[in-house]
Amino acid sequence: MANLSVNIGSLALRNPVLTASGTFGYGEEFTPFIDLNRLGGYIVKGTTLEHREGNPYPRMVETPSGMLNAVGLQNKGVDYFIKNIYPRLTGYTSELIVNVSGAKVEDYVETARRLAPLDGINAIEVNISCPNVKEGGMAFGTTTAGAAEVTRAIRAVYPKTLIVKLSPNVTSIADIARAVEAEGADSVSLINTLMGMSIDVERRRPHLSTITGGLSGPAVRPVAVRMVWQVAKAVKIPVIGLGGIMNGRDAIEFMLAGATAVEIGTANFIDPAVTIKVVDFMEDYCARHGINDINEIIGEI
Repeated sequence: MANLSVNIGSLALRNPVLTASGTFGYGEEFTPFIDLNRLGGYIVKGTTLEHREGNPYPRMVETPSGMLNAVGLQNKGVDYFIKNIYPRLTGYTSELIVNVSGAKVEDYVETARRLAPLDGINAIEVNISCPNVKEGGMAFGTTTAGAAEVTRAIRAVYPKTLIVKLSPNVTSIADIARAVEAEGADSVSLINTLMGMSIDVERRRPHLSTITGGLSGPAVRPVAVRMVWQVAKAVKIPVIGLGGIMNGRDAIEFMLAGATAVEIGTANFIDPAVTIKVVDFMEDYCARHGINDINEIIGEI
């Protein structure tokens, strides 16, 4: 059997398959369907410094080959997570990764600081697609300066593996990737959702309460693969690919484009066992192609 293990900085994964934040809850919701220990890791839903109710309903709508969401990072805050949820997740051998979000640089820093001492968490993924309230709502990740600022501040307080999740809603995602690499990011993950909109023509109103939302699902995959390929050529740190991965073939496509690992998101809503099926496909793919180590195919294109 081929070696499927990969490394994201100092983080060793048993295989390249991760879950995308916001689509997998806290992992335990999926235990009736899969063995979490077979995953490389699972990324729990976005965690903020304070409790957040999220956006008003409706905040999800299906679109052709995808979905729009505007959930708004609903969660009970980092302290609640540490006290009530984290203890329930310490029994698994796959890597637990927390997605960190915030409205100010200080929010990111304090959330990361509180997570840093937890032995069962060896990495965080920083969502820089959040609106920066100090800059009038412009997302941190849409400028090199904003992306660099938040990465630099978190790096100063967080000693473990730091993954920065990039927004595709930019002119040059490679420039953003280079900026966070220069400030100490151990890895970048991409893409986050594309900005989209859907209108109910009978009611003549937007489907979402927020009017616009984040587009995910197979419709975004060609864009995501292109951006992963561009970023993998631009940085030396590992790239984690995501965006519309529905099966094992999609996952391999991202790895050929330069991704060291992949995250599976929207597909979890359709098939709660999809992640394990992707792991199985990778094993079969390596056997069929005579590949001894899956790292051999990373960035082959």
